[in-house]
Amino acid sequence: MALLEVRGLSKYFGGLAAVSDLDLAIDEGEIRGLIGPNGAGKTTLFNVISGVYRPTKGSVIYQGEDISRFSPSRIAERGLVRTFQRTALFHDFTVLKNVVIARHLRAKETIFGAIAGTARQMEKENEKKALEIVEFLELGPFKDELALNLPHGHQRALGVAIALATEPKVLMLDEPLTGMNPVEKEHMIALIRKLHDSGITILMVEHDMKSVMGLCIQISVLDFGKLLAEGPPEEILANPDVIEAYLGGEEVAA
Repeated sequence: MALLEVRGLSKYFGGLAAVSDLDLAIDEGEIRGLIGPNGAGKTTLFNVISGVYRPTKGSVIYQGEDISRFSPSRIAERGLVRTFQRTALFHDFTVLKNVVIARHLRAKETIFGAIAGTARQMEKENEKKALEIVEFLELGPFKDELALNLPHGHQRALGVAIALATEPKVLMLDEPLTGMNPVEKEHMIALIRKLHDSGITILMVEHDMKSVMGLCIQISVLDFGKLLAEGPPEEILANPDVIEAYLGGEEVAA
């Protein structure tokens, strides 16, 4: 059984099908790339999977459970977590404080725990875990820096740290390399590999084809909301339908 599936999934906006009768299955331990031209339905698919939109028809199955009507918070609690193209940070808080706050959203604090004195212990655990995450993503030297003062690449890494604080089983990365210079891209790619090596299944939307081809085990190509092709990078690169619809010889080689 796949860890994450979409079955016959469609999402309409008025009369327009952003996603149309889509089947997709992600196995545990994958790094799956999701590519396609602008308007292909990639972000809409992410929004449906993460609960931002409800499907017009079809279903999203996660760990054998239909989560199609779950709220985003309920989906995240189950370990299916996404990042966004625009990283949502508390810019006036430090790097560490941003991750601590994300840990609070994960923590199950109750009034009974507060009365029993366990809330204070939980706070210490949250800070300890947050620091581990910050160090894991190589943000340790910046832990006391305000988020707004970070370079763009480090802000994106902090966005991943915030997602990681919720203890995901599946991490959905929405264009993690957008706006980065070559050095920042190289660093983020190394971090994504590190996340994968730690046991997290990754589904990523990204327009940087060279990085996608180098990172991903399997690639799914969307076009006009439908699955155009699927397979390992070498098959996608050689697929004439993909080349015609999206990639183009010069862009792949770049």
